[in-house]
This record gives sequence, C-alpha cells and structure tokens, in this order.
Amino acid sequence: MTAQEIAAFLADEFPQIDGDFEVVSVSAKEIVMRLPVKDKHLRPGGTVSGPSMFALADVAFYVAVLANVGPKALAVTTSCNIDFMRKPAQTDMIARAHVLKLGRTLVVGDVMLYSEGMDKPVARASLTYSVPK
Repeated sequence: MTAQEIAAFLADEFPQIDGDFEVVSVSAKEIVMRLPVKDKHLRPGGTVSGPSMFALADVAFYVAVLANVGPKALAVTTSCNIDFMRKPAQTDMIARAHVLKLGRTLVVGDVMLYSEGMDKPVARASLTYSVPK
C-alpha cells in the first residue's frame, strides 16, 4: 500500500483518529509517521506524554503491517513493550517503524520514536501484531 492508500484506509476505518497522525513515507524497509504535537499530547513539565508516544508507536507499526500485508482492518496488537529513553522535546514526534519478521499470522517489529530535530531516539517500542487469515 502507498502512503496515500494507507492514509485513506485509516480515515475510513478509524475516523476517530483522523488527522491525529500523518503518514510521511512508506517503503519496504521503513514506515515514517508523524504525530503533530498539540496541548492534548503534553503532560505536566511540558513534555509529550507516554500514552501519546505509545499511540504513535502502535499506529506506526499498524501501518507497517498494512504496507506489508494489505488492508487488513482486523490486524491487532498482541504485544507491545516500550522503553522511554530520554525526555522528548515539545515538538512533533517522528516514528520509524520496521518489520523484523513477517509470518503468516504474526508480524514482529520495532519502532523508534524521535522528537523532531533530535538525532537520538526518545523511545523504542517492540511490537507483535496478529493478522487475520
């Protein structure tokens, strides 16, 4: 699926998050997503909240799954572990998702999260998705 096809699919299947995330680029090796950070994504101390970063990681890996298996709305997260490594800046968040193993029913991968403009990642997530047959 292309970036435009994925964006249209997300808007149709998940209207509740329409406009919350942007598909920046889609390739066989990497999916790049953006979370335009707004006040609702911040926690006390002026930093992006953990739940907002978790949502970005989960959506980015879902898009990585779609890019590899096609429009499967019922693909679901079966496992996610996230490590918060440093304080994010109060800027847009960038996710870089990679599929590590594409099986018949399970897809395993990771997502690195960055504050826009920072070279070092602020968080790393490891995810497994179940894909319906």
